Amino acid sequence: MKRSTSKGTETREFNYREIDWELRPGGMLVQKRYVGCGSSGPMIKIKVSHGSCHCDTAVPAQSTFGDLKKVLAHETGLEPKEQRLLFRGKEREDDEYLHMVGVKDMSKVILFEDPASKERKLEEMKRNQGTFEAYEAVARVRAEADKLCEKVAELETTFCSGTTIADKEFVVLTELLMTQLLKLDSIEADGEAKVQRRIEVRRIQSSVETLDSLKARNSNPFSNGSNAVSVTTKWETFASGAGSPGSPFPTQSATKVTQDWELFD
Repeated sequence: MKRSTSKGTETREFNYREIDWELRPGGMLVQKRYVGCGSSGPMIKIKVSHGSCHCDTAVPAQSTFGDLKKVLAHETGLEPKEQRLLFRGKEREDDEYLHMVGVKDMSKVILFEDPASKERKLEEMKRNQGTFEAYEAVARVRAEADKLCEKVAELETTFCSGTTIADKEFVVLTELLMTQLLKLDSIEADGEAKVQRRIEVRRIQSSVETLDSLKARNSNPFSNGSNAVSVTTKWETFASGAGSPGSPFPTQSATKVTQDWELFD
């Protein structure tokens, strides 16, 4: 309301705003009040039960259940969307006002976690646990593979020094490496654990290939050393096809050539 005077004449100007009304329990119609306004009303204490835990939470009397969830999020660690609030045996919506449904000072409200949210958390925990177990399994194989790869390196050094090695050593070491490959194949891994498993698979496969090469060279002593001779077969094909392994043998010409000479006068 504004008040002003001009030449002894008093005038009044009124500013009106739209008033929202709400129906309280018992049928009383009152002006609607908003949380956060100066006229938010007195504070009330609500007894909240969450499983085996109990706590007293103070909120403005005209708060909504959504406002109560925001306060409880700091105390329980549950996000508002993960909470379900029950009052008088009925689940309440976020936009319902506490005083409109009869919540008073020291009223009891039951809080429980949304089942869908709880299921998602359990699934995430299982995935994290599975990832951790996969990491451990890959690490155990890596430790064994490190020892075997060192033996492969020692065997290669011995071979390069000119020492003949029994084939049994190559076979046994190869079988041990293949056993580690089977262990890696049985590990179910995702994400980074899967990447680590792939790295170990490639490393072990490389060691197996090295052993195969050393075994082949060890079995053929002529292939070892700088005087080894490599024999290759090359075929040269001519326009007539001669020289190729499938070409027919050349046939004799039907024309007979002689070297008799006749003397003329």
